[in-house]
Amino acid sequence: MKHEGRKVYMVSGGVTKFAKATPDMDFRLRVKKAFDYAMKDAGMTLNDIDGSVASYFSDHFQRQLMSGIMVQDYLGLTPKPSKRVEGGGATGGLAFQTGFEEIASGRMDTCAVYGFESMSHVNTWKGNEFIALASDTNFDYPVGGFYTGYYAMMARRHMHEFGTTVEQLAKVSVKNHKNALNNPYSQSPMNITVEDVRNSPMVSSPLTRLDVCTMSDGAAVAILASEEKAFEITDHPVLVKSIGTGTDTMRLADRPFGKVPLLPNEKSSDYKNLQYPGVHSFRAGRSAAKEAYEGAGITDPLEQLDAIELHDAYTSSEIQTYEDLGLCKYGEGGQFIEEGKSNLNGKLPVNFSGGLLACGHPVGATGIMQSVFMFWQLQKTIKKHFGNDKLQLKNPKTGLIHSHAGTGTYVTVSIMEAVK
Repeated sequence: MKHEGRKVYMVSGGVTKFAKATPDMDFRLRVKKAFDYAMKDAGMTLNDIDGSVASYFSDHFQRQLMSGIMVQDYLGLTPKPSKRVEGGGATGGLAFQTGFEEIASGRMDTCAVYGFESMSHVNTWKGNEFIALASDTNFDYPVGGFYTGYYAMMARRHMHEFGTTVEQLAKVSVKNHKNALNNPYSQSPMNITVEDVRNSPMVSSPLTRLDVCTMSDGAAVAILASEEKAFEITDHPVLVKSIGTGTDTMRLADRPFGKVPLLPNEKSSDYKNLQYPGVHSFRAGRSAAKEAYEGAGITDPLEQLDAIELHDAYTSSEIQTYEDLGLCKYGEGGQFIEEGKSNLNGKLPVNFSGGLLACGHPVGATGIMQSVFMFWQLQKTIKKHFGNDKLQLKNPKTGLIHSHAGTGTYVTVSIMEAVK
């Protein structure tokens, strides 16, 4: 789908360290820290911001409705226009795309997209209960609708269908935690082995604790601008080339079998006997990728992309998403990680930041965090913001960020491109 409208650029970003937060920092202060960082880095003032988009997943964690307007007030952005976006785990990605639309439509010349979540002041079991409210509360929830159970089932199906192994799942965790060692914003950087992952406590077979991301507190801010405004603000903006969004049924059992929506680098003979989407693949992820690729003119993602930040809430979902994004054929995701293709020095680095597994997952901030890290990567300013250049790729030109909700009910894909 071709996008009509003005070009949209990212001009600045800020992130707080994702962590179990202390009680003296509420969600407003957390957002302000990220916002102030982004504003200072771009040399902007409040007068430069035309409006905003607020991103947070759950009212339950804060026990507070209307949190978005409270942040808007705290940042000094009232009475400028704002809206709250919510879409489960994809909330941040959807908010980023909403900010894109505000600029592309001509409504705003600059837009601050801010996201946050405060999850750590409730017990883990209570947090999982809140998150499970994003499943069908009439059908899934009463029979134990906790997401790790869903993803364990999907992982088992992927293993049954394609021969994926638990060791291949573990390699995702090893990679992402190792990358995070050089990301000061990450929550759990670790040098671990496949054996460490498999020996960590079992959560829902085959997924262990180190196969699963952690709840977190954090905030992230992306500032988007029109072309004219972007080049007034910085000599090195990053173009948001295109966006794509896919959806699917809330209940896995309602997803009909059909043909695989083919990407330009695929042919129907690749998937003669594949039952799609089954519970092994995310149809919404494929739909989002297809739309974003068409908008950006990408016909071979493995060759045309230089970096990806994707929603690895589980090691298994990273492998599934390799396939949805067309980095390899369906069924070859395990082999993709096995061969090191998604490593920092591999064919196409995935989650150079450490991803959700190592950075943490404060839901409303996560998709925006991805945009900030990709912005710095494409700007070639990783050393400036991380204090070291070990995660800086040599000459990245095009990056993809991917945000994912539920069991693949909302998925966003956005393509970002360095300005030559």
